[in-house]
Parts: sequence; structure tokens; C-alpha cells
Amino acid sequence: MLKKLFVLAAAAFMIAACDEPAPATAPPPPPPPAPQSFMVFFDWDSAKLNTQAANVVGQAAGAYKTKGGARITATGHTDTSGTPAYNMALSLRRANAVKDALVKEGVPATAIAVVGRGEQGLLVQTGPNVREPQNRRVEIVIAQAAAAMPMNDAAYCAALAQKWREYTRVDASGPAPQAIAACNAGDYATGIPVLVKLLNDAKVPLPPRT
Repeated sequence: MLKKLFVLAAAAFMIAACDEPAPATAPPPPPPPAPQSFMVFFDWDSAKLNTQAANVVGQAAGAYKTKGGARITATGHTDTSGTPAYNMALSLRRANAVKDALVKEGVPATAIAVVGRGEQGLLVQTGPNVREPQNRRVEIVIAQAAAAMPMNDAAYCAALAQKWREYTRVDASGPAPQAIAACNAGDYATGIPVLVKLLNDAKVPLPPRT
């Protein structure tokens, strides 16, 4: 009888364990949005933006402003007419013309990288010395910058301690050395709040968490 009761209790325990919900796992971070691209075309042997090209640049600037922390790459190309050296310089002039136009539209110059590729990367494959309008272009690519990873508690505690040492080199007793000691001992829950309060009270800017 006792053996039956033991078997029944074990079975009930196993059933109850199976009924427990699985621990929730954090969902994976969403993938970064796909880069957005625009194409600006040029007349032969020209780095001047026509009306249509200026409109495309305006659209690209508007798209940039909707994204926080984005980066723009303006890559210039040419057709195969002319010498490779001349075309490399021409492609860079076209890329810089687009950059200047983007800046006039309110895009920070520091957010724009320019690249000249000359005859490389033809949109329409041709032989040499072919004036192909589709190849005379600048490709504008707007990519969302990767989000910075936040510091873990150990790194942030160390950054706070370094900030405090830069503020005062007086090695006196008090809450700061005790908080730094707590950080060194791995007690970040104690050390971080104390150092944050001390720095705030001293009007010392906190180190970034990312």
C-alpha cells in the first residue's frame, strides 16, 4: 500500500512539473533596417546636378532626417569614355557634388562619406569608350547606424570610479572609496548608486552608459 502511494505521489509530481510553463526567454533583438538607396544621374563629363538630380537629393535628405543616427555613403561612378585616371577623379567630383547638395538640404557633413569608383561597378555592362547614361551616376545609400551596446555593471562601475578619481585625487575616507571598493568586490548594486549620487552632487558629468 505504501509503495502504491509513493508511486502515485511521484507521478503527480512529474505531471505538475510538466504543467509548469517554460521560463520566458528574451526575444532576439530586431535586425537593423535595410539600407535605403537613391540614384542620381549626370550628363556626360559633368559633375553638375540637374533639376531631376536635385529632386532625388532632396528625397534622400528627407529620408535621412527620418532616421536617427544614420550614415550616408555617396559613391560616384562614370561610364567607360575617357581615361581611367580621369574617370576616377570625375566620379569623386560627382560624389562630392552630391555631398554638398545634401549638406544644403540640412544633412550634417560629418554623416556623409564620399567614394569615387570611376569605371568600376558599371550599372550597364559596356565595352570601353561607351557613353552610357546609366553608368554616369552617384549612388546614395542611407544606413542605420548600429545601436551601441550598453556597458555592463562592472564596466560602468569602473567608469564611474575613474570619473571620481579625475574629479578629486584626495584619497580620504568616505562614501566614494567605500563605493569603489564595493565595485572592486563585484557589489555593483551598492557601488553604482553611491558614485552616481556623488558625481551628480559635484555636478560632474556622468560617463555615458554606452
